[in-house]
Amino acid sequence: MSSLDDAAAVITGASSGIGEATAHALAERGANVVLVARRREALESVADDVRSDHGVEAVVADGDVRDPATSQAAVEAAVDEFGDLDVAVVNAGVARGSDVATMTDKEYSVMQETNVDGAFFLTRAALPHLTESEGSLIAVGSFAGEYPRSFNPVYAATKWWVRGFAHSVAAQVGDEGVAVSVVNPSEVRTEFGSEDGEPFEERFEPGSVTEPEEVAEAIAFAASRPGSTAQEIDLFRRDKFADTL
Repeated sequence: MSSLDDAAAVITGASSGIGEATAHALAERGANVVLVARRREALESVADDVRSDHGVEAVVADGDVRDPATSQAAVEAAVDEFGDLDVAVVNAGVARGSDVATMTDKEYSVMQETNVDGAFFLTRAALPHLTESEGSLIAVGSFAGEYPRSFNPVYAATKWWVRGFAHSVAAQVGDEGVAVSVVNPSEVRTEFGSEDGEPFEERFEPGSVTEPEEVAEAIAFAASRPGSTAQEIDLFRRDKFADTL
């Protein structure tokens, strides 16, 4: 286990699921964390658990990633509280609707503004500090951002954007010492999908798909490379290719 002692990390979508698990995974390695999501009460609970379980500091920065001020405030909180920013995790993401012909303007906008704009806002706010610290930017992508899929092409397109954006940012800032990674899970047993029906944590039995802790371990691995970059990590359920392709 590589150490992140006294590192400072910002994590979006940190109130549950992959974000919550990532807070624990980074804190276990010694990082102090700034937790970002809309649900302040849930964030406070995660922060309390992180402090008691790992003996690090955890700061709550509640807000909507669709608002650029949220990412700016979270990065400033990391710098003010911990002196710098070493890790930024672009995790917040949503899916709404399904087929293009019946998708509402609101469903489309929520996905674009959260998955695309939110990723850009955090990256923009974080990069000057990650350049100073030679830190790591890690984006949570998706199987849907690597392969064509018939279900919800708009969600898939947002994840293709995140992946392409991250790799191009890597090309831009790699010579400044910043590591940029993409972690691509397939289905993960979280609250994901609850807005449109049954959440994945109820739809899938334990052991049948990826757990949030597995994704968090991949993120922590990417965050703790001392001189290299884990450019892309795929975490698919074992029958995903047989089922999909």
